[in-house]
Amino acid sequence: MHSTISILLLCLSTICAQKDAHFADGRNSIVHLFEWKWSDIAAECERFLSVKGFGGVQVSPPNENLVITSSNRPWWERYQPVSYVINTRSGDEGAFSDMTRRCNAVGVRIYVDAVINHMTGMSGTGTAGNSADHDGKNYPGVPYGSNDFHEGCTVNNYQDANNVRNCDLVGLRDLNQGSDYVRGKIIEYMNHMIDLGVAGFRVDAAKHMWPADLEVIFSSLKNLNTDHGFSSGARPFIYQEVIDLGGEAISKNEYTGIGAVLEFKYGVSLGNAFQGGDKLSYLANWGPEWGLLDGFDAVAFIDNHDNQRTGGNQILTYKNSKPYKMAIAFMLAHPYGTTRIMSSFAFDNNDQGPPQDGSGNIVSPGINDDGTCSNGWVCEHRWRQICNMVGFRNAAAGTAVTNWWSNNDQQIAFSRGNKGFVAFTNGGDLNQHLQTGLPGGTYCDIISGDISSGSCTGKTINVGSDGYADISLGISEYDGVLAIHVNAKL
Repeated sequence: MHSTISILLLCLSTICAQKDAHFADGRNSIVHLFEWKWSDIAAECERFLSVKGFGGVQVSPPNENLVITSSNRPWWERYQPVSYVINTRSGDEGAFSDMTRRCNAVGVRIYVDAVINHMTGMSGTGTAGNSADHDGKNYPGVPYGSNDFHEGCTVNNYQDANNVRNCDLVGLRDLNQGSDYVRGKIIEYMNHMIDLGVAGFRVDAAKHMWPADLEVIFSSLKNLNTDHGFSSGARPFIYQEVIDLGGEAISKNEYTGIGAVLEFKYGVSLGNAFQGGDKLSYLANWGPEWGLLDGFDAVAFIDNHDNQRTGGNQILTYKNSKPYKMAIAFMLAHPYGTTRIMSSFAFDNNDQGPPQDGSGNIVSPGINDDGTCSNGWVCEHRWRQICNMVGFRNAAAGTAVTNWWSNNDQQIAFSRGNKGFVAFTNGGDLNQHLQTGLPGGTYCDIISGDISSGSCTGKTINVGSDGYADISLGISEYDGVLAIHVNAKL
C-alpha cells in the first residue's frame, strides 16, 4: 500500500505532470496549424479555435532554419535547424510572443515543435542570417562546433538502437545530447519558449535520442509561465515522436516514463478499419488491446505532416475525405488519449512547401464565406464534421463508452454516458432503433448540419423518454457518421 502511494506521489510530482496538456476548462484537442504564420495563428485562436472549443495549437519549429533556395521552398527546410534564434518564415520573436499572449488570453495553448535531435543536412544560410557549415560541424549562431556532435555515421539499421540514436538521420548532423554543453543549449532554448508563454513541446525525432538524455533535459525545464495564465508549478506538456509500428529495436514504451508519446499505431489501425480492411465491429475493445499505449500516455492522431506524404494508402488524409472524416469522428467520440488534428495545405508532391508568393513568403489562409479556407490551405480543422466533433468531445468529457451496438460487421454505434451518441456505417444502410443514453428531446445531428436560430440545418433526431431513437444513415450519404450530444439539443 505504501509503495503504491509513493508511486502515485512520484507520478503526480514529475512524470504525470508532463503528460498534462493544460487545456483550459471545457476544451480539448490540439490542432497542428502546419506552416502557418504566427500572426495568422493568433487571429485563428481569437476568431475560431476559442469559439469552437479547441484546446491548443501545435506550431511549426520557431527557430532559425536553413533556407533551401528553389522556386518553391520545401516544407522540410523547417526541420534543418541553424540556430535557436526565433526567426522563420512564420515570423520573428515579437510576432511569436504576440501569438502566445493572444492565444493564451482566449484559452488556446501553444505547443512548439522542438527540433533538438540534429542540425542541418547541408551547408548554407539560415532564415536569421546565420551560417551552417555541415561538413565542418560548425553552427556559430548557437554556437555548436565539431565536439558537440556524434561521430559521422549514418542511420541505416533500425535493429540497432545505438545506430538509430548515435548516427546522422538522412544526413542531418546528429547532436550529442549526452554532452552537458549541448543539453545546456537545448534547455536554454526550450526555457526561452516557456518564458514566451508556450504550454509544451512536440519533441521531433525523440526515437533518435536516448531517453536518459531527454529525461535530464525535460527535468531541467522551467515551470510554465504564470503570467500567461498557467497555475503555479505547472510543468510543460511533453509529447514525443517515437515511430513504433513493431519489429524494431526501439520501443515507444521506453519513453512513457518521461512524457507522453505520439501513438503511430492509432492512425494506421483506424485508417485500415475505415477503409474496409477491418470490420468496424472489431473496434469494440479499441485501446491498449489493439497494441496501443495506455490512453494517459498517448497523443492520438489520424495523420501528420510526415505520414500524409509518405505513409502510403493505409494513412487517411484530406485527399480521401469521407473515411478520413469518419476516422476523426471516431477519434473525437472515443475517450482514448489526448487528440491531435492535422490542418494542412494542399500538395501535389511530397516536397511541396506551404502556399508562398514569388519571393518565398508564406501566403496567409483566406477565409471563405462558409468558413472554409482558400489560397491553397485545406484547413481540415474548419470542416464542419471535424470542428463540431471537438464540441462533441467537450460535451462528453468525463464519460465512458456505453450502449455499444454493432451489426457484427461495418455498422457501429455507441454512447458517451448520458452526454453524447454517435453512429457509423461503412457498409450498407443503417436503420436501427438504438439506445442513445441521452435524455428525451429533439437533437441536431452535428455532422450533417449545425444548430441555427433554434433549429437544425441538417438532420433532426428525436430521442424518446426511454433514451431510444430511430437512427438512419445511408451508405450513399455524403458522410458515414451521425452524432448528437446534450449541447446540440433544441
